[in-house]
Amino acid sequence: FRRIVAKCGRPDVFFTEFTSVEGMFSPGADEVKMRLEYTESERPLVAQIWGTTPQNYYKGAKEIAKLGFDGIDLNFGCPVKKIVKQGACSALIKNQPLAKEIIAAVKEGAGELPVSVKTRIGFEKIVTEEWIGFLLEQGLDALTVHGRTAREMSKKPNNWEEIGKASKLRDEISPTTLIIGNGDVESVVGGEEKCVRYGLDGYMVGRGIFNNPWLFNREMVEGQITDEMRIALLKEHVDLFEKTWGENKNFATLKKFFKIY
Repeated sequence: FRRIVAKCGRPDVFFTEFTSVEGMFSPGADEVKMRLEYTESERPLVAQIWGTTPQNYYKGAKEIAKLGFDGIDLNFGCPVKKIVKQGACSALIKNQPLAKEIIAAVKEGAGELPVSVKTRIGFEKIVTEEWIGFLLEQGLDALTVHGRTAREMSKKPNNWEEIGKASKLRDEISPTTLIIGNGDVESVVGGEEKCVRYGLDGYMVGRGIFNNPWLFNREMVEGQITDEMRIALLKEHVDLFEKTWGENKNFATLKKFFKIY
């Protein structure tokens, strides 16, 4: 899918799906590490990881560096219940000591690679000053902030005012950390407007790319995208999936992408 997006309109940087550091060092490691396969056409590419064990984060960071990625991102924001129950991702908003240990482990294992965090403005309630302030004290290269709490999932409007607070906190605590806003960005123009309005260094698109794979193509407006173009791209996506994965991945994996077309 990254290759499909790159063809339609390349963003400045790609991120992988999040990969479990526990899974990377488990009996099923080979299947987990499939998430970290990439081609040169997908660069610059940041590997996103998640888990709860600092030692596995350290080992995972070392392995990611060897694989030639351009950065490492820590998922401290996923709100899915089965993930949170493990004490991972957005659950770390309530566990600063472990979060600090994890960041330190990754920075040690990453070598020269930049290290970033993607997170939310709180778990059950908004705690931007406390949580984002804490993260900024960890010397991160970048911090992506999604403007909802974990409890809100994606159900409420994204709170860009709180993301703007993160930018102001950065200016006070860690001026070299890049602040990236995330949540409900549907266009390049909309993303850039948010950056100017809230003092951000960039914006991240997640679900928005599933509405329009040409989103980053400034020359391709929505009205120019015909049904024929969408069907041709769908066929290309299916062919690329087959060539890339063959029998190694279930074809049903593609179903979540079909709504794009």
